[in-house]
Amino acid sequence: MGEALKEARRAMEHGDVPIGAVVVHEGRIVGRGHNQVELLNDPTAHAEMIAITAAASALKSKWLREATLYVTVEPCSMCAGASVLARLKKLVYGVADIKSGAHSSLFNLLNDPRLNHQLEVVPGVRKDECSFLLIEFFETLRKKGQGSRFL
Repeated sequence: MGEALKEARRAMEHGDVPIGAVVVHEGRIVGRGHNQVELLNDPTAHAEMIAITAAASALKSKWLREATLYVTVEPCSMCAGASVLARLKKLVYGVADIKSGAHSSLFNLLNDPRLNHQLEVVPGVRKDECSFLLIEFFETLRKKGQGSRFL
């Protein structure tokens, strides 16, 4: 999770919501990503999507069956769906996302028995650190009068 937090800080440096992700396979990082939605003007440029794409490329496989995705914030429905489609073994996240989380906050795509794959999920890892980055980011925006930019 430490490496995902580093990625989240990279997102914050260029004005994106500080969310970071890494994919680990056999003890090594095979994919990294941080939010680049604002930077690229691309609504799909979420940390998880970038990390999953990088991991699939590194492993030369669309299936990431033995890999774990570490992400600082509970994935949205797009990222949870991609995690299922990639057949990730496990997902570890820091803080829940009550507005768009797709593990337990709004939906449970990661463990829905109607889907052809379910993931082991470990929530709350380094929750306080992950939460602090988000709080710091949005407080800074509000002070600059830019808080509504992400609504």
